[in-house]
Amino acid sequence: MPRFTVLAAWALVVLATACGSSPRPTLTAHPHAASTTTALPTTTTAPSRAQLSTVAQAAGPRVGVYDSPTATTPTRTLANPQPSGAPLVFLVRETHGDWLQVLLPVRPNGSSGWVKATEVRLTQHGFRILIELGAHRITVSEGATVIDEEPIGVGTTDTPTPGGLYYTKELLQPPDPNGPYGPYAYGLSGFSDVLPNFAGGEGVIGIHGTNDPSGLGRDVSHGCIRMSNAGITKLAHTLPLGVPVEIRP
Repeated sequence: MPRFTVLAAWALVVLATACGSSPRPTLTAHPHAASTTTALPTTTTAPSRAQLSTVAQAAGPRVGVYDSPTATTPTRTLANPQPSGAPLVFLVRETHGDWLQVLLPVRPNGSSGWVKATEVRLTQHGFRILIELGAHRITVSEGATVIDEEPIGVGTTDTPTPGGLYYTKELLQPPDPNGPYGPYAYGLSGFSDVLPNFAGGEGVIGIHGTNDPSGLGRDVSHGCIRMSNAGITKLAHTLPLGVPVEIRP
């Protein structure tokens, strides 16, 4: 699947996340092709079919979401591209004929719906991200190969990072790589459980770099996941959108 670094002009950040106490910077975004990213690392074990994730990317300007494969009208419609300029993507949970059940990047967390296969393009990859809150650790893998494992900063007791299964829906680049978000920030499909909005946005949870490495390994954020700038840069140059993110206690 093509890897997207979302760097299309964007004045107001939709990833106004539960990310930290520092003032929220303006991010710029614009999609570019995989050919401009670094090559994938060589893996020793190819992902099996059971380990592959299927990603549905919107093929047109909008995608209708239905309650079931037998529904005649959509309950909601999502625009493509997203407000950030990133393509609209979904993580596929199951297929039923010409229908796909997908995770949705909407509240409440864990929401799913059905989309028509004719409205999306399907790709597969073997990447996964595991977040262990208690251990303050992120592990990124492709099949059986670990790509990155390192300490992270997570939400505080008052503004915890929500557990569950999400996926990376967009990749953003702050204007200052030495700022509080680091050089890159992923927006996830999940939201803060305690902040209905944050800094003018919807409280989207993200994974991003940091200008304060002392916060790694600690409960420091409003819900976002902070990692090293070197680590987030490696992920931005390696991962597609639609990577499953499992957040465990």
